Amino acid sequence: MIEMGVNLRPLIRVTKKIKFEHLTGKRITIDANNTLYQFLALIRMPNGKPFTDPEGNITSHLIGLFYRTTKLISDYGVLPIFIFDGKPPRFKQKELEERKIIRTKLKQEYIEAIRRGDLRTAWSKAVRMDSLSRRMIDDAKRLLTLMGVPIIQAPSEGEAQAAYMVMVNDAWACSTQDYDVLLFGAPRIVRNLTFTGKRFYRSKGIAVPLKPELIILDDLLNDLKITRKQLIEIAFLIGTDYNEGIKGIGPKKAYELIKKYGDIEALPTKYKMKLDENYDKIISFFANPPVTKDYKISFRNIDEEGLIEFLCDEKGFDEERVKDTIKRLKKGLMRGIQTSLADF
Repeated sequence: MIEMGVNLRPLIRVTKKIKFEHLTGKRITIDANNTLYQFLALIRMPNGKPFTDPEGNITSHLIGLFYRTTKLISDYGVLPIFIFDGKPPRFKQKELEERKIIRTKLKQEYIEAIRRGDLRTAWSKAVRMDSLSRRMIDDAKRLLTLMGVPIIQAPSEGEAQAAYMVMVNDAWACSTQDYDVLLFGAPRIVRNLTFTGKRFYRSKGIAVPLKPELIILDDLLNDLKITRKQLIEIAFLIGTDYNEGIKGIGPKKAYELIKKYGDIEALPTKYKMKLDENYDKIISFFANPPVTKDYKISFRNIDEEGLIEFLCDEKGFDEERVKDTIKRLKKGLMRGIQTSLADF
């Protein structure tokens, strides 16, 4: 998977390890596009090829979405809300074009590795080379709807919409591995909300257990003694999905500069002359992103017949396993909803 998001990790010192059970009955917003990319990257055959249906359409993302989302719901009673990206901001176009170039190069390297019989290299290229098609996204929305899991269509960036829904208490936290949602104002984010509880390092052949990690925005800002606007400006200097940042400036240097000078406008000329021409628009976009307030969160009854028809008849999933998973999904949703109502 091609790296996305801003690198704020060296600055985040205030985190809290929590148990999965702490999330039972809580609504968690999930960036759907980012999650589908993860499934598309990791759920593959040994030669790196994605799984497909009888007609050759990719199903790797659906496998992850169905089985791993069910595990999250059934094992922990979490109530996920999947947010889908809308139209990206105009200044993101350059980044999207660069990702496309990288994927084209990776596909060629994958083909060459297969020809050599080098499956390890082929797999490493394959996990980063594919992109989501409109059909794949539509299939994912259809699956989630059949599962009774709510989906929200964002007008622009899904992370911004996810952050907004936590800000207005329609959800408890955002689940993400990226830090961009902090820039969009998410009060709480949960990292490592993986569906296996482990992180796999394929090159080393090991799996490391993971625990969910809670980051509270106010605690982070208090620890760094900065405002959210300053955090956005620090991210801008480092580089985001919308700009390259200033060469030679990493997280710690960016933090030192903003702490010393207060904001980007007060930076010395040698830095200001290197700023992206859209810097004021990008900072404003993080501070006040387009979101929709016109949505409804509803955990509906599972369409069992529809799921079997879609997954088994159309996509070639094993019917016995699908039926067993549906049973677990029903119990998990009921558990999460009951806990949520009790807490309310």
